[in-house]
Amino acid sequence: MNHQTIKFRAVIQQNGAMNAAFVEFPFSTEELFNKKGQVKVKALFDDKVEYRGSLAKMKSDCHILGLTQEVRKQLGKTFGDEVSVSLMEDKEERMVEIADDITSVFKQNPEAKALFDKMSYTHKKEYIRWIEEAKKPETRENPKGKNGSDDFGWEERDIISFPLHYIFSSPCRYCFPPPLVTVISPS
Repeated sequence: MNHQTIKFRAVIQQNGAMNAAFVEFPFSTEELFNKKGQVKVKALFDDKVEYRGSLAKMKSDCHILGLTQEVRKQLGKTFGDEVSVSLMEDKEERMVEIADDITSVFKQNPEAKALFDKMSYTHKKEYIRWIEEAKKPETRENPKGKNGSDDFGWEERDIISFPLHYIFSSPCRYCFPPPLVTVISPS
C-alpha cells in the first residue's frame, strides 16, 4: 500500500450532459498503487473538503475521481473550475451509518439485512441516502410519487407493496429511486 500523499491540480469536468463531475488523475495507478482497476482513496479538495471515493477507469484513457454535488457545493465550485487534490490509498473498511428505524426493520427482517449486507459499500450508501432523503417521518412511512400518487413510475413488477421497509433487488447505479422487489411492513 502506498501511504504517500499524491497532490495535483485538475479542472472539474462534466460527465456528458449530466450533473455529474470528475477530475482526471494524471498519474499511473499501476505505478503508484500496483493496480490497473479501481483504487479506493481518501481525497482532500482545496485543503478543506474531505471525500472517500475511488479512482476508476470509466471508458477513459486515464483514471478519474468523481466529485459529488455535495463536494462541489462545499467547495463553491462547478464545471470548468480548477481544484487542488491531495489523495492517498484508502484501506480502511467503509461503513454506512443506518438510521434507527431502518436498523429496527433489519432486526425484524434478517433476510432483508442479509441482502443489504451483500451489497457493495456504494450501493448500501446510495440506498440508505435515498430512503433518508424523506425528511418527514410520514413520508418515510407512506412515500408518494412526484405527482402525489402512489405511482413512482416504476414497473409494477418492481413493487409488490410499499410502506417504508425494503428488501432490495440488485441495485442499478443509474436508476434512483431504486427498483424494489418487495416491501416488509411492520406488524
